[in-house]
Amino acid sequence: MFKSASLVMVVLGQMALLPIAALAQAQSTPVFQNIGRAATAQEVKAWDIDVRPDFKGLPAGQGSVKQGEALWDAQCQSCHGHFGESAEFFTPIAGGTTADDVKTGRTKSLQLGSNQPQRTTLMKLSTLSTLWDYINRAMPWTTPKSLSPDQVYAATAYILNLGNIVPADFVLSDKNIATVQAMLPNRGGLTSAHSLWPGSELGGSTKPDVQGSGCISNCATAITVKSTIPEYAKNAHGNLADQSRGIGPSRGAMTLAAAADSDKKDPVAQEIRAQAAPEKVAISATLPFDKIKPMLDTNACTACHGMQNKLVGPSFKDITARYAGQAGAPALLAGKIKSGSQGVWGAIAMPAQALSAADATQIAQWLAAGMPEQ
Repeated sequence: MFKSASLVMVVLGQMALLPIAALAQAQSTPVFQNIGRAATAQEVKAWDIDVRPDFKGLPAGQGSVKQGEALWDAQCQSCHGHFGESAEFFTPIAGGTTADDVKTGRTKSLQLGSNQPQRTTLMKLSTLSTLWDYINRAMPWTTPKSLSPDQVYAATAYILNLGNIVPADFVLSDKNIATVQAMLPNRGGLTSAHSLWPGSELGGSTKPDVQGSGCISNCATAITVKSTIPEYAKNAHGNLADQSRGIGPSRGAMTLAAAADSDKKDPVAQEIRAQAAPEKVAISATLPFDKIKPMLDTNACTACHGMQNKLVGPSFKDITARYAGQAGAPALLAGKIKSGSQGVWGAIAMPAQALSAADATQIAQWLAAGMPEQ
């Protein structure tokens, strides 16, 4: 046992001396000597695939608009739409450019005062090499760098045709791509006349903050497309704010008078509530409850709705709490009872009902009046 312990101590002592010996050796011999090797020409070529604005690095090849359309439908349209117009997953590729832009080389819809709702790839593209290079390196989404040069030419040609930059019978190649560059709608949208904050405009530095070939200039500020929900339609399908996900640009709107407690101190939420809260009016039930109750039973309303408690659907108490006293509520509720509804109270849909229009109107009137005499 003691011999083993002594042996361990000797080994540890020798290991402690190793860094000192390595340091002494490093003074006369490079630490990384004989580590690694120079890359072969073939390995460098595999990585050196970028295409520059002057088209240096562009491989030989060609592809037609027609070939590009077939390739697009097979591998691209599911994400970008057949005409490059889809914005569901990515920014649209085509749209927002005009024949006049092709002539001037400056996309008018990018400038201040434009009402273009969304900027597309062809609106911003100023160097055709950028489009070719990106498709070549990154597309398709699931298998990047799997396209041949001819396929990249074809896909690029199809995109250019979507923007009416080249005709439908055009064949794009390494021989004529520079000519097409001269037709890009935003080819003149570059400038290097910018500098670090505060910039020359505020008496600051005039030295550019980047050293690239240029940057887009005179860009419009972000454009916001706004819409409104008519007052009579705000409660047609419940509170939109409760039916929208908490991610993405679409968040719905507060379309009911009642708001979550967490929003009560939010001035924006208060403004939305003020706009969305329907005016309360006096509504009288045309029939007493002893006449309404048989209608509820005969038409199987009580099979899904309890008076005070939720069953399959919301209770009558909850429904009247939401709609009672609202202008237009009787007609709205009668339509829902007769035609069915979904999404207001959850995922379970209420199918269309076979009761008469007169019965639906009487029940709706009773609910909108606040369930009197119940």
